[in-house]
Amino acid sequence: MSNDRLRDFSNTGIAGRLGVPRVPVLRRHEPGQPLLPGPALVTGVGAGRFAKPIAALVEESGQGVVESAGEEKLAAVVLDLTAVASLADLAAAQQILTPAVRKIAPSGRLLVLGPEPSEASTGEAAAVAQALDGLVRSIGKELRAGATANLLVVAADALPAAVDSSVRFFLSARSAYVDGQVVHVGVPVGTPQDPVGMDDPIDPDRPLAGRVAVVTGAARGIGAAIADTLARDGASIVAVDIPAAGENLAKVANRTAGVALQLDITAADAPERLLGHLRERHGGVDLMVHNAGITRDKLLANMDAARWDSVLAVNLAAQLRINDALLADETALHEAGRIVCVSSQSGIAGNRGQTNYAASKAGIIGMVRAYAPRFAERGATINAVAPGFIETEMTQKMPLGTREAGRRVNSLRQGGLPVDVAETIGWLGQSSSGGVNGQVVRVCGQSILGA
Repeated sequence: MSNDRLRDFSNTGIAGRLGVPRVPVLRRHEPGQPLLPGPALVTGVGAGRFAKPIAALVEESGQGVVESAGEEKLAAVVLDLTAVASLADLAAAQQILTPAVRKIAPSGRLLVLGPEPSEASTGEAAAVAQALDGLVRSIGKELRAGATANLLVVAADALPAAVDSSVRFFLSARSAYVDGQVVHVGVPVGTPQDPVGMDDPIDPDRPLAGRVAVVTGAARGIGAAIADTLARDGASIVAVDIPAAGENLAKVANRTAGVALQLDITAADAPERLLGHLRERHGGVDLMVHNAGITRDKLLANMDAARWDSVLAVNLAAQLRINDALLADETALHEAGRIVCVSSQSGIAGNRGQTNYAASKAGIIGMVRAYAPRFAERGATINAVAPGFIETEMTQKMPLGTREAGRRVNSLRQGGLPVDVAETIGWLGQSSSGGVNGQVVRVCGQSILGA
């Protein structure tokens, strides 16, 4: 739980009478919850290919669809701008968005789909495509009451089915703390573009059913939340942590009906032991979540080799070695395999006293981008999530001023929860998320740091 007293107080009647700014209570996913709690506006500019399939998706989930903003509040606004190519098109989008954002309900969703700037045929088209980045990020900073804004940049050769899992994620309550993000979607890796070619359609309530998921650093904190969330969504869990964490690790494994594997991932034989276990006990792995990480904070002027080496060994070197082993082994990683690495906002923005930690987390981003084409050749993807301020036992021990600053410097004006990181990993881990590869998705409430 967040233990955010200011948020709790700001939602009382007394705080309202005193004029205390309200910190919104975010709508988060619960099993059986509908995709949206109300109607959605789904429209577009030009000959986009996605508005109609997305409207059908929303209607299938039990909600109404409108084509223009009226008097009623909207749970979501989806705007297909994948065909925009001129400043006139951009102006038309503004004419749709201006009345629409006024009607977005608390914890509502704005999702824009746009074209790849690199695929534009003219300078004007490239400029307009890139303009959507600034437009959506700015809208995210303007929305209130827990509403979010995100952009899907879609490759020209990606069919509508390629964006399905991403649309579901960004419209749903699973994306509560993901705001102001730009995600590129291409032709799916390891899964068919056309749903007609799928023998077993994905169950939206259990999108990870039948998949084996490994979670390192699973004994507590964000790792335990990841294991819980992936198990809730149907995955079979292999929970990994060091022997010293064995008792807590066993609790996580028992709670998720999974398997506990005590393993120091920095050991020389760790990749071999991990892959051997996966082959023998599970026939391989579908989702590898690199969550294990440590901090050994110190100003660089006072940094010793032991602090530097230990952080880089756990946070980066171990991931590199396990990923290399997965690439080299022809059987351990299943078709439509997904690798998700936990980076950090510190790896994007840097942080005082964390040169070792920030270097390791930035290194993860570089690794993901470099390995994406190599995993794609194997029918797999690799992506990263970069959490911002997340409410954990560690952040609860921060000085009050530091903790409050961390909570408030984002568009949602609060810290995230471990489950927010877990939900994002669950989306990237689906077999239907093959269109997202080599991406870094921040789970930070659109923090101003590193934006």
